[in-house]
Amino acid sequence: MIYLILSVCCSSYIFVVFKLFERFKVQTVFAIIVNYWVAATVGYLLYEGEKSLTEIPEKSWFIGSLALGLLFILVFNLMARTSQKIGVSAASVATKMSLAIPVLFGLFLYNEKLSLLKVIGVVLALIAVYFASVKEKTTLLKKGFLLLPILVFIGSGCIDAALKFFEETHIKQGESPLFSSVVFASAGCIGILFVIVSSFKNPLKVNFKNILAGIALGIPNYFSIYFLIKALRHPDLNSASIFTINNVAIVMLSTLLGILLFKEQISLKNWGGIALAVISIFLVALF
Repeated sequence: MIYLILSVCCSSYIFVVFKLFERFKVQTVFAIIVNYWVAATVGYLLYEGEKSLTEIPEKSWFIGSLALGLLFILVFNLMARTSQKIGVSAASVATKMSLAIPVLFGLFLYNEKLSLLKVIGVVLALIAVYFASVKEKTTLLKKGFLLLPILVFIGSGCIDAALKFFEETHIKQGESPLFSSVVFASAGCIGILFVIVSSFKNPLKVNFKNILAGIALGIPNYFSIYFLIKALRHPDLNSASIFTINNVAIVMLSTLLGILLFKEQISLKNWGGIALAVISIFLVALF
């Protein structure tokens, strides 16, 4: 149970860090790039197998890990912008509700059965993303900010579905840290290419604050996944129970942190969306 608690804390901490980036004027793109190289380094150091860089491109999952790296950095930037422009609670709900997408992925690819309760859960997840994100004023709609949590929802779900696919078909026992490390390194490389292209218009400042912010993000980013995998190996808890507890706890803890640390205003609609989020997670994961 301690691993599950640590995973929840690390995941919730990520959303808080994103919010702090805006307060301390951290260049988000630069910090996210540093974050991925930090996460890649941690994963590589934790890999207990033979560490041969020349053999990595020969892995069956290598090409897929490069594509995942691109998706990782896109979604992480969207998560950061959602936390900053709408709120920590909206970002966490959109991310955790993406649980609905891997369910649909399993339905069509693996011919898994989808009960009526799961269908209801998927529909509630979509509704929850809207109500947890919408604000009383219409400025969000005018600025297109409401699109952010929707993109986070879709992107996070695609990542979860892809990870499930590679875990079941390509990743061998004990290779998870190495696979994760390559994905993070891929995201870091793509980030550097993006910086090179965009620096002609908006040059990034390579300073200690941005590097420190990337380290503060990269370590919990890696361990949020690491501790969750550890929790999934618990002999007395099945995966459905673990995912349910994990996702619900992250939504509630990040919302609480948003209120306590950043005085986020949670409307009745937002609370309704959060409640629907909790219900949909239970329906999708438990039934």
